[in-house]
Amino acid sequence: MKKNNTASLLAKMATEGDVDLDLEADENCTGKPAEKPRKHDSGAADLERVTDYAEEKEISSSDLQTAMSVIGDRRSREQKAKQEREKELAKVTIKKEDVELIMSEMEISRFAAERSLREHMGNVVEALVALTS
Repeated sequence: MKKNNTASLLAKMATEGDVDLDLEADENCTGKPAEKPRKHDSGAADLERVTDYAEEKEISSSDLQTAMSVIGDRRSREQKAKQEREKELAKVTIKKEDVELIMSEMEISRFAAERSLREHMGNVVEALVALTS
């Protein structure tokens, strides 16, 4: 604030003819140093172009409902297919000895051993090969 008062006092005295006013380029009337050339203006301008490019679009409720129904239908089909697969696997008969063999050899849980056996239709060799690869 002191610089501001000094500048206004000098301006007043210059208008009255008492002082010869010679303001340098490095300070203006606000007391701030003169602006230096900016090196990074082009990058800021590029950033503005990128952010200004995106336009906000209004999504209609019918489009949104259509998209949601498509997603819901896909999920229900996937869930139904998964349930059918589980039913098919549950129908496969497996031997208790085969489950215990896979559990001991591969050091896996009973569930994982049964699942592998059921996926390979009770074939112990195929189940073991699939678990090792």
